[in-house]
Amino acid sequence: MTDVSPTHPTDDTRAKRNVAVLVAAQAILGAQMPMIFVTGGLAGNMLSTNPCLATLPISMIVFGSMTTAPWISPFMQAHGRRNGFIVGALAGAAGAAIAAYGLWIGSFLTLLVGSYLTGIYMSAQGFYRFAAADMASDSFRPKAISYVMAGGLLSAIIGPQLNKGVMEAWMVPFFGTYAAVVVLNLVGLFLFFALDLPKSTSQAASSAATEIRSKAALLRDPRIIVAVICAMVAYSLMNLVMTSTPLAVVGCGFTNDNANDIVSAHVLAMFAPSFFTGHLIARFGVEKIIGAGLAILTFAGVVALSGVELTNFYGALILLGLGWNFGFIGATTLLASSHSPAERGRVQGLNDALVFGCVTVASLASGGLMNCSGGTPVEGWNAVNYAMGPFLALAGGALVWLIVDRRRAI
Repeated sequence: MTDVSPTHPTDDTRAKRNVAVLVAAQAILGAQMPMIFVTGGLAGNMLSTNPCLATLPISMIVFGSMTTAPWISPFMQAHGRRNGFIVGALAGAAGAAIAAYGLWIGSFLTLLVGSYLTGIYMSAQGFYRFAAADMASDSFRPKAISYVMAGGLLSAIIGPQLNKGVMEAWMVPFFGTYAAVVVLNLVGLFLFFALDLPKSTSQAASSAATEIRSKAALLRDPRIIVAVICAMVAYSLMNLVMTSTPLAVVGCGFTNDNANDIVSAHVLAMFAPSFFTGHLIARFGVEKIIGAGLAILTFAGVVALSGVELTNFYGALILLGLGWNFGFIGATTLLASSHSPAERGRVQGLNDALVFGCVTVASLASGGLMNCSGGTPVEGWNAVNYAMGPFLALAGGALVWLIVDRRRAI
């Protein structure tokens, strides 16, 4: 498909085509993330000599995403989104292959190396939502972002159900999960050749004609800083709780299949609302939707702390997914409307580096809180959920400050 120069869209024909491709990519390639997030902590628990480091493979994925975002966003600006997405898929395949080899030889370090490369895929996947917005009109932009995120609905079904069939299919536990992820990446990357996106040279010309603010200046923009804070908190807390969920579920006497089903319900809740989140943002305003997301995340913690029956796990993880959806899509929409096209690469790379930096800390803290903050899985699970409080207060305070600041400016 031939790339063409970007224009101010008068209709959304091209944007809708790209959305359809990116939804398919979310469904197929995105299926690997719930598979790995279920398996990573369990595999780490099996190979690590220190139970406090059980979730380190997941932390390495997020760390890989954090360190990738600062270079892959400028790479996409220089060479096009398509090439960046292909790099991500190839890294995902390589990472899964190395992780599978680590399981085969019983090497925790090799598993961590493979997990880091998976983080390159995770970072590239994070830019699907921005690619959906690139060619969209102002009115279609929140819907485009929302629809692409809704592609995760299919990944929530495909990933955990596929994982149930492959994670114990080999003599080596969890080897089948990573082997299946290799296939998903190699098959899914061909979707990106159907994208109809602007050429990088046109983007560069646009950048040359428009003044680009420094990173410090960008972070002094109230809308950008609040968007970043809310995205960091929504994603970090979702990751904090989800990472420890398989350990908590199995530790409380339930099965690996129960853990897969709970994570599947969680991922469904993350993406199912995306069919209408954009419409809600257009109708009620982005700040109200972000606020609703933070409130739902708070309620998720309350449900988790009220017991450790299967219904509590299901209820808490479903609410966690819904709160993440409103908070993260809302923050993404706020960010996308807060910078010029010329600043796109710098802003999006900075945003995702900060977001995934916090998510790295959250995923690492998740294992420590779960396995090393109490004598029982219940005490560890409670510690994970109590840790949400201060960060929800931070995001809520930032959002209130933005609303008050905007009213003063009117």
